[in-house]
Amino acid sequence: MTLTTRQLSESGNHVTFRDHGAGSPVVLLHGVGMQSIAWEPQIASLSQTCRVIAVDMPGHGGSAPLPKGSQLPDFVAWLHDVVQTLDLGPVAVAGHSMGALIALGFAVDHPDLTSHVALLNGVHRRDAAASEAVIARAADITAGRFDLETPLARWFGDQPSEAAARARVAEWLGSVDQDGYATAYAAFARGDATYADRMATIKCHLLAITGDGDPNSTPEMANAMADAVENGRAVVIKGHRHMVNLTAPEAVTAHLLGWLDHSQPNLQRKLQ
Repeated sequence: MTLTTRQLSESGNHVTFRDHGAGSPVVLLHGVGMQSIAWEPQIASLSQTCRVIAVDMPGHGGSAPLPKGSQLPDFVAWLHDVVQTLDLGPVAVAGHSMGALIALGFAVDHPDLTSHVALLNGVHRRDAAASEAVIARAADITAGRFDLETPLARWFGDQPSEAAARARVAEWLGSVDQDGYATAYAAFARGDATYADRMATIKCHLLAITGDGDPNSTPEMANAMADAVENGRAVVIKGHRHMVNLTAPEAVTAHLLGWLDHSQPNLQRKLQ
């Protein structure tokens, strides 16, 4: 999949992305430590009917980093810069993990530019213990104390069917720019409630997906996010954890296609 690099019109920084298909635009945002290629299982299907733009997050892949200390609204402003630079108009935005936080913030701050929003393994109002733990991990990453096995153990089970996805994720984590990773993770650690109080203003179709075994992006969070939005729907995929778009690609893609199809009953929440 070919990468394209453009200079952003507002910041002047460069952004790298994958651009496939034609039609209504869908922007895909990966999680911390990943790359736009993490959406490969979905790009092939979605690009048959839509223009799919999978973007490298700042400081990841080929995209320029944001300044150290940047917080979630800075990443949301970056996405707005991307959408404006590429002249995309109203977009459907799907994000995974940190990407879900950015997508949510974009839908809140720029409703006129958001046609749909999907949150995969998103976090929402962590409890005190979870918040303390993730902030401590952010501090360790900033200080250069980072190991691959800790996140992999949270994100994957021990099923042989997950081995290939786990190996790819380990490769991406192992090659990420440490400063870019630290900046994004710090924003992720503190961003779970940034837009929570304004979710009721979202009027477009919202889809929240997670795995029933995800200890950080829990089913309770997915249902709470769907309940906060008039046109919200939650899906919990059984037998999976944090990387559902890689470990359950067919199910995730099917739900995303339904989310994009206006003829589908997206307003009806369901748990499966």
